[in-house]
Amino acid sequence: MLWKLKVEGETVPWRSRMPREARCESAEETIARNEKLAGQEQDTEKLKEQFHDALQADKARKLYPERGGDPVKASWLSTFAGTGGREGIDKLQCERNVYKVLQTSPLAKIMMGALKSSGCAVDIRRHFSCEVCDPSVTGGYDPVLNQVVICQNSARSKGFIQGVVTHEMIHMFDYCRRKLDLTDIKHLACTEIRAANLAHCSFLSAVTQGSASFFNIKNQHQNCVRKRAVASVLAVRNASQEEAEAAVDSVFWKCYNDLEPIGRRIRRNSDNMYQAYRDRISLGYD
Repeated sequence: MLWKLKVEGETVPWRSRMPREARCESAEETIARNEKLAGQEQDTEKLKEQFHDALQADKARKLYPERGGDPVKASWLSTFAGTGGREGIDKLQCERNVYKVLQTSPLAKIMMGALKSSGCAVDIRRHFSCEVCDPSVTGGYDPVLNQVVICQNSARSKGFIQGVVTHEMIHMFDYCRRKLDLTDIKHLACTEIRAANLAHCSFLSAVTQGSASFFNIKNQHQNCVRKRAVASVLAVRNASQEEAEAAVDSVFWKCYNDLEPIGRRIRRNSDNMYQAYRDRISLGYD
């Protein structure tokens, strides 16, 4: 029943005299309002994604300034003091060390063969770049250009570069073989777990980093891997400590037990690297 109201001698529907917000919406009005709200929510999500991407890009530019087209320039004071102005010399030395590592390191040769067997052959001139980076990092993997970055100002010795190259080539392998999506924090956490597991953590390094002691031998390797993976996620991702730890924990055991393509965990001061290189054929790699 439609209530009516007398207004200046006329009978007017009650609905038309009520405030707009108090009236019952028609079906068409409800649909239009919901579509408008949905559009606003989508716009908000897009803005959030754009803001997040901008933060990520800004963080990457700070860590790897040459990736953003802003190469580091030494100040006149550092040049005068002898601590700056060596970028060209450092780059040449870094490139020589990278070349030696790729020619002689069993781990680097395993990764080169695995990438080739997976359809992602590596060209040293195309896929490796020595650059000046933020002092907090020693290397990185750029999935856009499919390049391994070696930080020439922090990774100086051949042994150190071997660790950086192996670590980053594991990311390259995951991106090639497993269709890695680095925008997904769980994917990022997984490849960081694998890289730490296969390329870095040993008992001695874990003790040095404070993630193990001589009284905690049983779990020291897992603790080292977990700690390093969380730190790596935080270094490149705009995430909280809790978010990074949750992402690492959610995929830890699956990724920790995935030893491809090296096939074993490498202990320091052992012949594990050479054993892994000899076994590569049985794993199906060149």
